[in-house]
Amino acid sequence: MEFETYTLPNGIRGIHRQVRTGVAHCALAINAGSRDELPTEYGLAHFAEHAFFKGTHRRRAWQVNCRLENLGGELNAFTTKEDTTIHATTLRGDFAKAAELIADVAFRSTFPERELEREKEVIADEINTYKDSPADMIYDTFEDMLFAGSELGHNILGRKAALLRYDSDAIRAFTGRTHTTDQMVFASVGNFTARTAESIAARYFAEQPATTRAFARRPAQPCAPFEKSVAKHTHQTHCIIGNRAYGIDDPRRLALALVVNILGGPSANSLLNVEVREKHGLSYNIEASYTPYGDTGIVAIYFSSDHANAERCIELIEGRLRHLRTEPLSARRLSMAKKQFIAQLAISAESNESYMLGACKSLLTHAEIDTMEQAYAKVRALTATQLTEAAEEVFTDMSRLIYR
Repeated sequence: MEFETYTLPNGIRGIHRQVRTGVAHCALAINAGSRDELPTEYGLAHFAEHAFFKGTHRRRAWQVNCRLENLGGELNAFTTKEDTTIHATTLRGDFAKAAELIADVAFRSTFPERELEREKEVIADEINTYKDSPADMIYDTFEDMLFAGSELGHNILGRKAALLRYDSDAIRAFTGRTHTTDQMVFASVGNFTARTAESIAARYFAEQPATTRAFARRPAQPCAPFEKSVAKHTHQTHCIIGNRAYGIDDPRRLALALVVNILGGPSANSLLNVEVREKHGLSYNIEASYTPYGDTGIVAIYFSSDHANAERCIELIEGRLRHLRTEPLSARRLSMAKKQFIAQLAISAESNESYMLGACKSLLTHAEIDTMEQAYAKVRALTATQLTEAAEEVFTDMSRLIYR
């Protein structure tokens, strides 16, 4: 068993993996993100994540920031559509200090108004930076259109006008409703036993009263395929071609992940990189991605090119999609694709922190953790027919958004 699991009396679940290293990693993952915001709360999940670092009942903001940094470690956090994670890295001997600090900011933050006002300026600058990058902004615009009417649609940062209205009461209302102990996982990796990890977790997390989520996420309603072109007056054309896809519990998810990796994954031999960049020299940046959510997902193909080359790029992409939908991979090509995908998984698992965060997310969303060997076995079991069926379902009637 790569990870050992436990559950604290208040419902917080824990996982630990013992590895021979002098560095320890830990994280508290909360199953609450921008998808859980009410229409009057857009951007509040991300603002709350920033606000955690602005002071607690025990520490001022500078003490939160310096607690681990003075020991050579680090504390950070991130927000996604469906979760918020506070994570830390320290030397092995400082693991308990990291766990205590995460518990302090997660459960005892005071959200002082003066600090919040300063942080609003930081987030406003983050929003401006995002707006200056069409390659980033087009993803959020596309997702907003693809999940129109759903809480999955709006972007994580929110709008500056709404941000200015939020105060400490708004943050407490949001976290009180969404940050419940039955929706939390504390994960750790380090050279100590699971019993030690559980004991430390219990010391700092078990005193928090048990709470239970009182709402359910709404499924996204169907969306008709669309094509839209927006005048942005950029030096390049930016384009996304995409569709809704399988959720994280769908058994077809792995087949789709392999197809997307073949199509436009990070390797230079991906079909789109070879066809559009290497063979025709039409785009410097072309990629495909698959992001699963709890009950749905998104596949997106992105490229940027000179304005004159955009239509040709789209033709080549559509040709590759059509081929994947109609022509099963040969046994040799499928075997190579599986070996490549398994190697990528193995290399990513070499990062103890990344591996821990992935396992933590897995336990948080569907209550199980595959070992790496189990994951490899599932990849090896995939058939060419399964890949073609996934491509036929997801790569048909795709939507398109273009920035020019």
